[in-house]
Amino acid sequence: MANSTALPLVLLAEHFARLPGIGMKSAQRLAYHVMSMTDEEAQSFADAIICAHSTVKCCKECQNLTENELCPICSDDMRDHGVICVVETPKDISAFERTNEYKGVYHVLHGLISPLDGITPDKIRLKELLARISADDVKEVIMATNPTVEGEATAMYISKLLKPLGVKVTRLAFGLPIGGSLEFADEVTLFKALENRNEI
Repeated sequence: MANSTALPLVLLAEHFARLPGIGMKSAQRLAYHVMSMTDEEAQSFADAIICAHSTVKCCKECQNLTENELCPICSDDMRDHGVICVVETPKDISAFERTNEYKGVYHVLHGLISPLDGITPDKIRLKELLARISADDVKEVIMATNPTVEGEATAMYISKLLKPLGVKVTRLAFGLPIGGSLEFADEVTLFKALENRNEI
């Protein structure tokens, strides 16, 4: 922001710019929008941030974000607690829940193994997953990390840890999206589509 802008406004924009997916121009727009709020609206906005930060915590079972000791999914007796879908972040759970098809439970890693970024296995929620496998009657663990280098490495690492425990470990199939065109697919996507083909 220009030197003519008030310093508190600059600082507010810089805080918005630290959020994922928010560039400096969007951050400036958000900062100016906050300035157009009434005192009550601004206070309500600030209160909502503080309230969420102070009351939302990790579910003691799956590490999803919740207000209670157990999240609604873990406390639901109708879910299949013998199938655990392992995801990177809490927002990934929302994507699966929108399908209305998955009836198992989840485990949130809160990150992926990435030695180059200093994220080693002890920095993600692996020991909590291993504790669940040991304590519960888990039949299958679905690795649903993203198909990136870090996602694949994390899936393979966890798979090697779980195989000796006698748990079936599966990986999400990756390939062509519905409505996609072959000519625009990259080589890796096409290879995965071929590798994960099904009989019809």
